[in-house]
Amino acid sequence: MSQSQQQPALSKCPGCEEPPAAGDLFCGACGYDLSAVPARPGDRPTMAITVPPAGPEAAGAEAVRWPAAAETDSSDVPAPLHRPSDLPGTDSGGRPLAEHEQVQEQVREPGAPVGSAPGPEPLGGPEPSAAAVRHDDRAAPDVAEHSGDFALAAPDPRTAEHAAAAAAAPAAGGKVCVACRSGRVDPDGYCENCGHAQPRERDHMEQELDAVAAVSDRGLRHHRNEDSFAVSSTALPDGSPAVVAIVCDGVSSASRPDEASAAAANAANESLLESLARGTHPQQAMHEAIVAASEAVNALAQEPAGAMEHDAHRHQNAPACTLVGAVMAGELLIVGWVGDSRVYWVPQDRTQPTARLTEDDSWAAQMVAAGLMNEAEAYADERAHAITGWLGADAYELEPHTAAFKPDRPGLVVVCTDGLWNYAESAEEMAAAVPADAQEHPLRGAQVLVGHALDGGGHDNVTVALLPFAVRPQGAGSACETV
Repeated sequence: MSQSQQQPALSKCPGCEEPPAAGDLFCGACGYDLSAVPARPGDRPTMAITVPPAGPEAAGAEAVRWPAAAETDSSDVPAPLHRPSDLPGTDSGGRPLAEHEQVQEQVREPGAPVGSAPGPEPLGGPEPSAAAVRHDDRAAPDVAEHSGDFALAAPDPRTAEHAAAAAAAPAAGGKVCVACRSGRVDPDGYCENCGHAQPRERDHMEQELDAVAAVSDRGLRHHRNEDSFAVSSTALPDGSPAVVAIVCDGVSSASRPDEASAAAANAANESLLESLARGTHPQQAMHEAIVAASEAVNALAQEPAGAMEHDAHRHQNAPACTLVGAVMAGELLIVGWVGDSRVYWVPQDRTQPTARLTEDDSWAAQMVAAGLMNEAEAYADERAHAITGWLGADAYELEPHTAAFKPDRPGLVVVCTDGLWNYAESAEEMAAAVPADAQEHPLRGAQVLVGHALDGGGHDNVTVALLPFAVRPQGAGSACETV
């Protein structure tokens, strides 16, 4: 039984592009003879491209006849005439072509070293090349250079990976996203790759000097860090050292509390450095520093004339913050405060008593001082942490508190906001939270205390400064002797 060759089934009619029924020899729509479909041309993915002759003198070359250009345009102005040399050429990157170098490369003799003088050009121009170019021909580099073939080898995946990573990497000096570790951070603080909000510079701050260290953290519940600190050291007129630590806590219910705390910390620190260097008594210098900090915060409430006058969303209450500071000068320890941030004394010998060196400007402290409640009852009340003293233009009256102590044994001075002491309120609890080696490693000790607050819930911003106080033991007695 003879078997005829079956034509491949067609999905569309070549005449009207209608789909034919199975087994039809003619299209039911237009009558096209489906059996007369021409055979599929042979597949030839590799095509030989012949380099065209270089000039009209080449054999078989036919000159191109261009249409004549108009001598005038629509306004009867003669059309400009340009020579090819009048128009500078550019490459694909927009860079000008080095025409002189290109000419030398074209006329250099094969095999001549780079930089050698070109050989004499034959009369009538360079010899045309009729070598075929195959795009799939992976000729050796030396062969491709002289044969005119293109060597298109597959790219090295390792090189391609590094090139892609370099292209995706942020520009020099740019920030990299902390979440995806690859995207660039835009000026608004968000990753352009994954959209993750980036931590601000003040979300976590650390600073360490020879005799003081401080750490501040945003905490786990607040969207920004409204605390601020300043630590520094200077020399008294007699050459002895003085160490300063200032910690400020912005009042969240006020406007711009982060700006208030930063302004107060910087102003108090600068005032102390200036006063101590010229010989002012440290306790008087602390008083003047608190006044300077108050003036700096008050200045934030002064808006330029007409500024934000029609802003309906503007907060009307003035910026405000609390302040607590400590100064070690000679054998004295000076503390000063306004608000509810605190200073603790933790002796190096933990068998000795600890102490809290400040009294809160708060509703709970007033109730206890007036004898209306005991401490447990007062701090259990929901009004316990309502402050009665702060720095700001709307403060009732500025009452800086200062105290001077003369420790008789080495110990550690803990200066902190309520973001820490809420999780270690009593002096004994604070001493238990301070690591044993904080005297020798104050920065590590401050980091541990911040971690203690975060482990406890981190409901507020946390800031703590540690000042190791080194004195020679002088026998039994209280940890601090008030001057």
